[in-house]
Amino acid sequence: MHAFVLNSCLSLALAGSNETDKLALLEFKARITTDPFGVMSSWNETIHFCQWHGVTCGHRHKRITMLTLRSLKLGGSISPHVGNLSFLRVFNLKNNSFSHDIPPEIGRLRKLQVLALYNNSLSGEIPTNLSGCSELNYIYIGGNLLEGSVPKELGTLSKLKEFVIDDNHHTGSIPYSFSNISSLESFGAIFNNLGGIIPDIFGRLTNFYFLGLDGNVLSGTIPPSVFNHSSLETFAVGLNYNLQGTFPSNLGNSCPSLQTFAISYNQFSGIIPVSISNASKLFELALRDNQLHGEVPSLKNLHNLGRFTLGDNHLGSGGTGDDLSFLCDLTNATGLQYLEFDSNNFGGTLPQCVANLSYSLVSFYVAYNSIFGNIPNAMENLHNLETIRLSGNQFSGLIPPDIGRLPKLYEVYMETNSLTGNVPSSFGNLSRLAHLHLEDNNLQGTIPSTLSQCPNLVNLTLGGNNFTGIISPELIRLSSSYVHLDLSRNHLTGFLPTEVGQLINLEHLDVSRNLLSGEIPPSLGNCKTIQYLYLQENFFQGTIPSDLSSLRGIETLSLARNNLSGTIPKFLENFTFLQSLNLSYNNLEGAVPIEGVFQNATATSVQGNTKLCGGIPELQLPKCEFRHSGKRGLSLTLKLVISLLCGLSGAFFSFSVLYLCCFRSKNKKDPSSDSEKFRMVSYQSLLKATDGFSSANLIGMGSFGSVYKGLLDQGETTIAIKVLNLDRHGASKSFIAECEALKNIRHRNLVKVLSACSGFDYRGSNFKALIYEFMVNGSLEEWLHPAQTSIDTNQRPRSLTFSQRLNIAIDVAMALDYLHRQCHVPIVHCDLKPSNVLLDNDMIGHVGDFGLARFLPKTLEDGFGNQSSSTGVKGTIGYTPPEYGMGHEVWPQGDVYSYGILLLEMFTGKRPTGDMFQGSSNLHNFVKAALPEQVLEIVDPVLIQEKVEGEMSANQCRTEASTTIRIKFEESLISILETGVACSADLPGERLDITNATAVMCRIRNKL
Repeated sequence: MHAFVLNSCLSLALAGSNETDKLALLEFKARITTDPFGVMSSWNETIHFCQWHGVTCGHRHKRITMLTLRSLKLGGSISPHVGNLSFLRVFNLKNNSFSHDIPPEIGRLRKLQVLALYNNSLSGEIPTNLSGCSELNYIYIGGNLLEGSVPKELGTLSKLKEFVIDDNHHTGSIPYSFSNISSLESFGAIFNNLGGIIPDIFGRLTNFYFLGLDGNVLSGTIPPSVFNHSSLETFAVGLNYNLQGTFPSNLGNSCPSLQTFAISYNQFSGIIPVSISNASKLFELALRDNQLHGEVPSLKNLHNLGRFTLGDNHLGSGGTGDDLSFLCDLTNATGLQYLEFDSNNFGGTLPQCVANLSYSLVSFYVAYNSIFGNIPNAMENLHNLETIRLSGNQFSGLIPPDIGRLPKLYEVYMETNSLTGNVPSSFGNLSRLAHLHLEDNNLQGTIPSTLSQCPNLVNLTLGGNNFTGIISPELIRLSSSYVHLDLSRNHLTGFLPTEVGQLINLEHLDVSRNLLSGEIPPSLGNCKTIQYLYLQENFFQGTIPSDLSSLRGIETLSLARNNLSGTIPKFLENFTFLQSLNLSYNNLEGAVPIEGVFQNATATSVQGNTKLCGGIPELQLPKCEFRHSGKRGLSLTLKLVISLLCGLSGAFFSFSVLYLCCFRSKNKKDPSSDSEKFRMVSYQSLLKATDGFSSANLIGMGSFGSVYKGLLDQGETTIAIKVLNLDRHGASKSFIAECEALKNIRHRNLVKVLSACSGFDYRGSNFKALIYEFMVNGSLEEWLHPAQTSIDTNQRPRSLTFSQRLNIAIDVAMALDYLHRQCHVPIVHCDLKPSNVLLDNDMIGHVGDFGLARFLPKTLEDGFGNQSSSTGVKGTIGYTPPEYGMGHEVWPQGDVYSYGILLLEMFTGKRPTGDMFQGSSNLHNFVKAALPEQVLEIVDPVLIQEKVEGEMSANQCRTEASTTIRIKFEESLISILETGVACSADLPGERLDITNATAVMCRIRNKL
């Protein structure tokens, strides 16, 4: 009887414990606000909680021992009730989007062995009472937003093996209490803000193999005890900048298991230990940017070496000896990928054995040393080489033609040497070449037009050589990808080709100090993105073309020492960004303007033009005077003619006044004319409108700046203000592109720009902003992927209905059709994605953010000119068409691809960059494979729920209506997704035209 009662009580206790676990899971589920894969749907009463997704129970008592929900895009906060899972051994939420603090209640989990919260958005500090988890072996909490110091209390976790807090915001020092953890094997805290010294806590650690402290602010020397562990595999302390000291001579003997030894960007001195070759397992030896000196020892035993970087030190003798003999040792490293020893004192010649380096070699940096002699031949063996940097040495002789046979070559830097001969025509075979730097050598001959066969060539610098002949039109016409083109300081003759106007992505053009003649081609005005234009010291003649007035983003313009004539154009006053203007030593005449750059005498040079007058006093030019006809009196005939003309003019003037008074009501001013130019708003007005650019008014972040909500006109007008971050490369260019794109286009589905601001803030720094009509419903991104921060489970994330999504998709299509087909100058958006589609109060879609837009002048041949290149257009991964990655020019079909991906994302709810799309898998193929039979399995679950509710509502009336709803719903979904697949085809020829896509979408809507 007593045994029966005891067993009954035990059963009740166990049942209560199971119920506690279940309730804890339900509380955990309640805090989940984002569940794109629907994994929480399995957490229901139809099955036992031990069978719920990610839950593992023990066999005996059915208590939860593991909760593993990694890489599921879950969002929300971690419920404190997890502290009630008293049997939990593994808690793994890696690679999700959990936010808020780590609940201190986790410290109650006495049996917990693994805590894995890596790569979320957790904030706050590490709970000190994690020290209560006495069985903890592994703590992985890196990749979050955690801050504060590392609790010294964790030093009591006597069984801890691995502690990883990488990529957080931790401060303070490394706790000395960790010396008590004799079981510790790995300590990872890279990219935090830890300071102080590295404490000597490693003496008692018997199995220690990993120390990762890169990217902190540590100082001092390295404790010798670190190198007393034969088990040490990774020693990484780079990017601390203030660590110093030398390394033990027996380093390779005491640490034979080393695989990574990374100390770059510090103050380490001394020599590289000779024994390093005995660490035969080394894969990465990163010594860059320290104070190391002496010679590089033999590396013949490092067969596994994959990365060897020792640039920016004081290595080498600078003489004619065998400083580079170690390179021949590296031929044994068959997997070597990165070899960088630039900016040292290496002398001698580059040995021929470099041609026998690893087939896997990707980067070869030897720049800025004292190396002389010829560049070795047979380098075509380095088949995977992408970057070769030989700059700033004393190389002589010819450029080996073999280099033109490296199929993956992306960058060639050979400037500032003594190379002779011609540029090999084989360079035209380098289809991936983007940067070719050959300036400041002794190269000669003509510039090979075969370089035009390099479709991705962005940066071509050939200045400071002995090139002769003309600038071939083919060099420019056949390759419109140039962003930086420097042909200066040569002996080039002839005209500057008019084809230069096709380089509409050009930012820097320098043809100065040549023998060029003729007029400056007006087509240069098509290069609207140009920032630096150097044409000085040639023989250009004629006037400064008025077409250059379109170069509103130019910062430096030099036309000095030519034969230019005429007056100084007034449009130069209006160039907001112009900081340096040199017009000296020409034949210019007339008055010098006094606005814009002309207000700054140090930024403007007009000397040597003897016929100029006026300007600001600092220019010390003579005053402008009107010229009179002479002292002799007028003839009687001339007087009669003048009197007659004056009488006629007076009569005409009187009639004009009468006409205006009588008929001006019939000829009112076109109100649209004023909107062609933006009404400039002051910085002070925007400062006041945003309450000092308060973070409370921050409503978004973009590639080139931040967006704030503001109130203008005494709070009567709500606006959105895009403030450019001018420290970001390309931000000024983006500002200009957006101004140019938006000032002359008007459409219901385009974001309306109201004004602009270009000036200085209170610190004197440049300030630029664009002011838009405020869209109260935010971006499409926020609706498709709501970032719910509230923990109120009764507050559902906002979502879009099927009808709303269809209407917005049509709005976007109409906007693109307008940009591509109806604008006077066709415009390609280049960055269409959900965050760039904004929704107004009526949920009407508006396409915005034209910072990457490109203009495409029409041609008679194919409707659009081959005028722009995708090179330099970043766009957004997942939405950018595949042909841009292969160097294809920007064109409307690129936007069509982006629209197709946007359409698929809108109706599946899946991002094109989601974790489920890896390798060759992508959103396009995922949807294509499911059509048409499995359409309901891939669409956004929100739409399925909407359909179910619609059927339930219809069933209250009649079953036939329910069937009709379901059929129309499925047919419409299939048609929409088929349109998205057709628009996002990999092959451009298979894509729908945007006009046809718009028509299809409208037909779908009309059938509903």
